[in-house]
Amino acid sequence: MQATAALAPFPSLPSSASGDARADAWQLLDDPAEWAAFGRPLEAGSGRWESQVAVEGMHCAGCAFTVEAALAQVPGVAEVQVNAVSRRARVVWSAAATRPSRWFEASARVGYPLLPAGSRSARETRTRELRTALWRWLVAGFCMMQVMMYAYPAYVARPGDMTADAAQLLRWASWVLSLPVVLFSCGPFFRSAWRDLRTGRIGMDLPVTFGVVITFVVSTAATFDPAGPLGHEVYFDSLTMFVFFLLTGRWLEARLRDRTAGALEALTHRLPDSVERLGPDGGWTRVAVRRLGAGDVVRVRPGEAFPADGTVIDGDTTADEALLTGESRPVPRPCGDRVLAGSHNLSAVVQVRIASVGEGTRFAHIVRLMENAALDKPRLARLADRIARPFLIAVLACAFGAGALWWSVDPGQALMVAVAVLIVTCPCALSLATPAAMLASAGALARGGVLTSNLQALEALAGVDTVVFDKTGTLTGDTPRLERVYCRQGLRPGDALEIGAALAALSLHPAARALVNAWQAQFRAPPAWSATQLRETVGQGVAASLHRRDAVDDHGARPVRLGSASFCEVPPLDVDAAQIHLSDNEGWLASFVLAEELRPDATQAVAALQAQGLSVRLLSGDRDNAARAIGAQAGIAAVQGDCAPEDKLEVLWQLQAAGREVAMVGDGLNDGPSLARANASFAFGHAVPLSRARADFVVLGDALQAIPAAVAQARRTLRVVRQNLFWAAAYNAVCVPLAVVGWLPPWLAGLGMAASSLLVVLNAARLAAPAKAAVA
Repeated sequence: MQATAALAPFPSLPSSASGDARADAWQLLDDPAEWAAFGRPLEAGSGRWESQVAVEGMHCAGCAFTVEAALAQVPGVAEVQVNAVSRRARVVWSAAATRPSRWFEASARVGYPLLPAGSRSARETRTRELRTALWRWLVAGFCMMQVMMYAYPAYVARPGDMTADAAQLLRWASWVLSLPVVLFSCGPFFRSAWRDLRTGRIGMDLPVTFGVVITFVVSTAATFDPAGPLGHEVYFDSLTMFVFFLLTGRWLEARLRDRTAGALEALTHRLPDSVERLGPDGGWTRVAVRRLGAGDVVRVRPGEAFPADGTVIDGDTTADEALLTGESRPVPRPCGDRVLAGSHNLSAVVQVRIASVGEGTRFAHIVRLMENAALDKPRLARLADRIARPFLIAVLACAFGAGALWWSVDPGQALMVAVAVLIVTCPCALSLATPAAMLASAGALARGGVLTSNLQALEALAGVDTVVFDKTGTLTGDTPRLERVYCRQGLRPGDALEIGAALAALSLHPAARALVNAWQAQFRAPPAWSATQLRETVGQGVAASLHRRDAVDDHGARPVRLGSASFCEVPPLDVDAAQIHLSDNEGWLASFVLAEELRPDATQAVAALQAQGLSVRLLSGDRDNAARAIGAQAGIAAVQGDCAPEDKLEVLWQLQAAGREVAMVGDGLNDGPSLARANASFAFGHAVPLSRARADFVVLGDALQAIPAAVAQARRTLRVVRQNLFWAAAYNAVCVPLAVVGWLPPWLAGLGMAASSLLVVLNAARLAAPAKAAVA
């Protein structure tokens, strides 16, 4: 995937490049060494890859349908997802059956060339497209103003004020000035319509193209034969005007679309193309980032991004990790600290020993989550896409019927009515209504430190009425603090902690990390025990056989359990605090009492959720008294302790059976079944390995206020989606009858179509500013 490095060698080709030049470029991508730059392998040994690509020339749902159909027909391509708003595609393919060049060629054949997502060529292509679109708009605007100047005398002149020769001269001047508009400015409409006709599909540019061609042909006929049947039907002013309005809307849409997907683009382009690596001779050589491996030492200068996860081995600096951890302030990273791929070095030159690259980095997992969100199609968007295609067929039929009705009255007017109907009813606004809003909202959440892995979850989150929190690592800090140790007679507390830390090192549970941290704080060396035959019961504990590292044989191996009282089959301590226990074949071995501290903003976050009208509950695997104490501090009255993962799942079932819409907030590890069962789910805390987090939302920072803010953002998003859909439907309901009865000229139809799409995108762009959750 592009998280590994920007794909540098893929050349940037103009749209006019020859087929041979494109084929040569595609051959570069058949090298397996390049696949990781824009994709990732799926199941180990399966030979299946998931690749992310950018699609050129795509702007509507019809384009996305065409690309999906073309790629799906390539043998070896198993799955295709295309999003018209983000202009990205996800392709799952088998390396044993196909190569990237084959499906790149298949997409180019239907008129939509592909580029590796995140590559320099993709960025250059998008910049070039925007620049060309601006030139088309400027040409259309300049010609429109001149044509309007030549058309004005015909509107205001009284009989006898202007000779026939003068009127004809003005027509010819208008015709000449309309040529650049038709031949240059209308190029994207014509190419898209031709692609649709070649593939037997009806896209959204087809009605526009018919309207442009009919208007230009009729006006040209009137100009060349003023005495003919269409001699009075000259509409060059209307033609240039509605083309100008359409291009204005398209260009602004493209700019707003870039802002909508800005968080993803900003993230995927954070890795440098190259970095200085320490060579065997002690010299520094600049190499491509994708050539790095674990153990390499690199030198990162101020202003550069760290190319991989690693440890600072020389120098002290500060890093900007805002997009990776949600921490907005610079973070000190002295020698010995870990740095993250994609974060920026701010202060000083440092040397970093690489620990993990590519798919092993946190950056790669974040990018994958955001890419999946950018390609996801929410339910409302899929519904709008399904409606759009039959609606286009109805548009063509309606235009033909309107023209037929008017033909007997006035053939010239009949053609203009048909053109107005074709233009005004294009369902661009309908197709953009939902995905534009969802992507804008996902980008805003990402900038606030909340990753959206499933766009459909925004709709679900907007409808929740109950929020259920896990306790440890969620309402409380990521890692508790070891407070007291009770142990069997004859066993020293330090020895008990050593055994517990050896087992705890095999688990990611916050309580287990508390033991590891306590051991490391007292003793710098790792525990002298090794574990074999590991078995972890989610939410309960860890069992293994321990033996001393310095033992000659395994006869001294002892089965040991670490976890809850029920898991270790020992009675709990009579204390109202979190506790974990250690037992062996002889029974109770030790108990560890943990001190948990409520997160600083937990009370405010709970109050904000309650102010939003939500019911807040707490479910915990700890003892009921300890859970109720934390719940009381946070302001949560509905608390249930002593919950195994199955018990939490049962509570969610009961709530949903009672008609409640539930959001679950957990650590992403022990709450997996509950997170999957909830209507919407959050994985919270730094302990979450993003590759294992199956939640709809992943909170990167420490702030619980992100939860009510996300709820507020989801509600805003759904309101904007409904506003967009209402506007798209109302616009067509009002304008179609006006066009059919001849009250809507083509230029005004073009303005209405451009304005409707632009209004939808502008309304969605309001979501780019994150919502603030009010606190009661």
